[in-house]
Amino acid sequence: MENSLKLFDFSQKINFKNELLAGFTVAMTMIPESLSFAILAGLSPLTGLYAAFMMGLVTAIFGGRPGMVSGGAGATIVVLIALIKTHGVEYLFATVALAGVFQMLVGVFRLGKFVRLIPQPVMYGFLNGLAVIIFMAQVEQFKITDANGVVTWLQGSSLYIMLGLTALTIAIVYFFPKITKALPSSLIAILIVFGVVVGFGIHTKTVADIARISGNLPSFHIPEIPFSLETLQIIFPYALIMAGVGLIESLLTLSMVDEITNSKGNTNKEAVAQGLANVTNGFFGGMGGCAMVAQTLVNLNAGSKARLSGIIASLTILVIILVGAPFIEKIPMAALVGVMMMVAISTFQWVSISIINKMPKSDIFVGITVALITIILHNLALAVLVGVIISALVFAWDNAKRIRARKYTDENGVKYYQILGPLFFGSVTTFIDKFDPVNDPDQVVIDFKESRIVDMSAIDALDKLSKKYTQQNKKLHLRHLSEDCRKMLKNAEAVIEVNIQDDPTYKVMPEK
Repeated sequence: MENSLKLFDFSQKINFKNELLAGFTVAMTMIPESLSFAILAGLSPLTGLYAAFMMGLVTAIFGGRPGMVSGGAGATIVVLIALIKTHGVEYLFATVALAGVFQMLVGVFRLGKFVRLIPQPVMYGFLNGLAVIIFMAQVEQFKITDANGVVTWLQGSSLYIMLGLTALTIAIVYFFPKITKALPSSLIAILIVFGVVVGFGIHTKTVADIARISGNLPSFHIPEIPFSLETLQIIFPYALIMAGVGLIESLLTLSMVDEITNSKGNTNKEAVAQGLANVTNGFFGGMGGCAMVAQTLVNLNAGSKARLSGIIASLTILVIILVGAPFIEKIPMAALVGVMMMVAISTFQWVSISIINKMPKSDIFVGITVALITIILHNLALAVLVGVIISALVFAWDNAKRIRARKYTDENGVKYYQILGPLFFGSVTTFIDKFDPVNDPDQVVIDFKESRIVDMSAIDALDKLSKKYTQQNKKLHLRHLSEDCRKMLKNAEAVIEVNIQDDPTYKVMPEK
């Protein structure tokens, strides 16, 4: 495992050309997104760019895996729009810093592994919903705000120019890799469209129409808010949601990169890096953020394999803030819209549509629900949470139907019930229905060799059953309980009475 300060792992050959180009391209695609989300949230565009620079740099150096890109992402800022509107930007900075502290705690206490509880259909739904959001955000760029603040669709020639340039960008991004993969197609597309617009003197919407972006270095600044319990009550819930959304998106992105590159990232290290980056944002005037799925895909497609491209991307953004603003402001929005639309199309999991008829009905339902919540409410944390809960309930329901009992009576007239399948809250009713205390003989043995007692509901069911047999003056024995089930019953002795029949020859290894 490389340590975080050893940036360049010399055992692997770094392709500097790929890393540099990937870094530049990522910076180019990060700028429009950070800008448009900062403006969407009613912040100054610099707040977005500072976030892109600081998130990118800190996570590239300390993050859980090379190749992943973080920045001023939309998912985390969408959560905070309400707070910014009611309390203003200083509260935003405090919330971002607090969210960063939460994220670092998740990493320190090694809770990153819980992202593994997110099932595949939830991942599909999440990514598909995100793709639709990214796409819809680009469609918004075809609107124009006039002097009175009225938003209308572009009309006539300006609309056709914008559509034409966007289509040209999409075509270049799509076909250029077929000619050569040496240069990132999205960067080439932005440059070509830029050249066309300047060369032919076409009048179209540029970055400058959205916002001016020149500025200085981010400076240290403690959020100007009253340090009181009341303030904490305001920012605490927002910080918690932001930390959750940021981590879910970052760790989902991490597992996506793991899948694409066939390697393993470190979730806890990534959580700490995300937290550190957000704390930095809070004290240096950035809007915070998390891993960016789209930019990470751009980075991987451009051939980046090391941490270098992430560092280059961040420094490029810093240079652009300091000196390159006049140039960037002239970039036609159509070029950025085209690139982001292609990103949305590649984020969409088309495979989920092709395998839809092979998936269980419940999984299809989960995937669609998650996608819809993501699209309609823009709340990624809620979408994933709902998806996980539905999946868990479906799993419980499926297992509840699996409990069975084999019955036989031996030559001594003792009746045996051999239980198959887990005994837990979902299956206790079916389990109790299988017994017949009134007509059974005096001695009854329940054999748990093929079953497990999972929870308190199961213990309670056994207690009720043994009472029913006692009322009939019959004896109920439990047999072949594994070590952990015995322990559970031992702990519950105060609450229940159950006869465990010892079987000297049978000892199950307790699970480690």
